[in-house]
Amino acid sequence: RSSDLYQNDWQQFEAWCLKLNLRVLPAEPETVAMFIASQASDGLNPSTLTRRLAAIRMVHLGAGYPSPHNTIFVSEVMRGIRRDWGRPPNRKAPAIDDEIKLMADAVEPETLKGLRDRALLLFGFAGAFRRSELVALNSWNLEHHQEGVKVTIQNSKTDQEAQGQVIAILRQSKSPYCPVKALQDWLMVAGIEQGALFRRMHRGDSVGKARLSAQSVAIIVKYYAQKIGLDSSRYSGHKIGR
Repeated sequence: RSSDLYQNDWQQFEAWCLKLNLRVLPAEPETVAMFIASQASDGLNPSTLTRRLAAIRMVHLGAGYPSPHNTIFVSEVMRGIRRDWGRPPNRKAPAIDDEIKLMADAVEPETLKGLRDRALLLFGFAGAFRRSELVALNSWNLEHHQEGVKVTIQNSKTDQEAQGQVIAILRQSKSPYCPVKALQDWLMVAGIEQGALFRRMHRGDSVGKARLSAQSVAIIVKYYAQKIGLDSSRYSGHKIGR
């Protein structure tokens, strides 16, 4: 029955919020957007996500609160999900979570290059970015929120409407592998306040102004895969993550 489906949808949202210690009712628009993005990354299709939003709307209105389901933040994330749905899968084997963590552990965190590579691996995997998308990111593509970061990808290969694709990356405050913290650590220590996020390094572990190339990202990922004993040829696809 429809009522049972909506009840299950709300329970899914409620359990997700409680797990991350986020307010359920009334929920912040950013929280709903992060939830939808998380569900999409788990493989749920747009129609199921739309039903999830309908359940969130009904509960909020029933409790006398304005619904956050159709705010700009949520709408942009849903628009990006709809455009991205049905994209042909990458034929190369994606790195799984545990492998990415091992790669991140293999960097030299006391160096700027290590901080950059750690951010590149964790943030790149969390957003499942194409290499070309990742290296094209600038500071103005990010919108920081308490729950995480909203990333706007301009001129994505899969964005046929040329309106930009929005990806929400959730902060994982209790995890040592938080992609948001890894990125922020890199930007802060490197002193990057504007321009390209991921840049080439100069001798002496100093940060250059030129952005990394997509090919450089492939080399970095394959280097760390090989460093932890994985078959580096598995990571030659166009994506960083799944």
